[in-house]
Amino acid sequence: MLATPGALPTGPDWSFEVKWDGMRLLADVSTANDQVAMKLASRTDRDMTRHFPELAGLTELAPDVLLDGEVVALSGGVPSFATLADRFHRIPSPAEVAARPVIFMVFDVLRLYGVPLLERPLSERRATLERLDFGPVNQVQLSPVYDDGPALLAATAAQGLEGVVAKRRDSVYRPGQRAQSWVKVPHRKTQDCLVGAWRPERTNPSRIGGLLLGVPDPDGSGRLRFAGRVGSGVAGEKTQRALRAALRPSDESPFLDDLPREDRLGARWCEPTLMVEVAHSGWTEGHRLRLPVLSRLRTDR
Repeated sequence: MLATPGALPTGPDWSFEVKWDGMRLLADVSTANDQVAMKLASRTDRDMTRHFPELAGLTELAPDVLLDGEVVALSGGVPSFATLADRFHRIPSPAEVAARPVIFMVFDVLRLYGVPLLERPLSERRATLERLDFGPVNQVQLSPVYDDGPALLAATAAQGLEGVVAKRRDSVYRPGQRAQSWVKVPHRKTQDCLVGAWRPERTNPSRIGGLLLGVPDPDGSGRLRFAGRVGSGVAGEKTQRALRAALRPSDESPFLDDLPREDRLGARWCEPTLMVEVAHSGWTEGHRLRLPVLSRLRTDR
């Protein structure tokens, strides 16, 4: 079940949780022929069990249980998606697991001892979850629930967390569906960037499909450090006209970096004279904007 973006709801019908910046996982523990097995599955049903060996202790929780939660990796005391991302693509060594273990933040239970709980209200599922003993299970925690949404929103912003998820206490669980009874309120940051290139739309090359962004290098050379690529927010006809009027073609890249092939493919270089404001959810360890969305053209600068 997925949350719908929106404004923070209020009232006694809602409970509030931290929006963890990690990877959503279903942990399925089952028993067959007296053998307890566990599978960790991503939202696309990819088997991630071997990628997170430190969560093997979940088999001690119950012989039959299906949990929903978010696996997170901490960096500087807060969850870091960039720190976690390397786990998606390869199996970590024991030394890597020991040096930087993940934490599984559990927030829902969908089955227990063979009994499906999908049709039970969230308040009942949460009470069932809280009766489970997570204490002896390493690297697994119960995600806290709060009653004061505005206070939690302010606290998560102050602590550099991703945001808040509000859930109706009477909500049933609809696997794979995006529901109005779960509302996510992420904290978005903004960054002013210069446009160093653009890429045409695949289906209509006469339209701008994405912008390659940069920030000025601190050495004062006038060259740009590559900050990533943005495609969201450029499709509107008014934005298309404004971009076509402002972008000035160039024969060479204004970037100091050697851009990855997937970014530079089809790029049309331009003079770095157009500034844009981009909303984003943070920076990756490779110094790229995460989930950027074009907010506006900074024609005032």
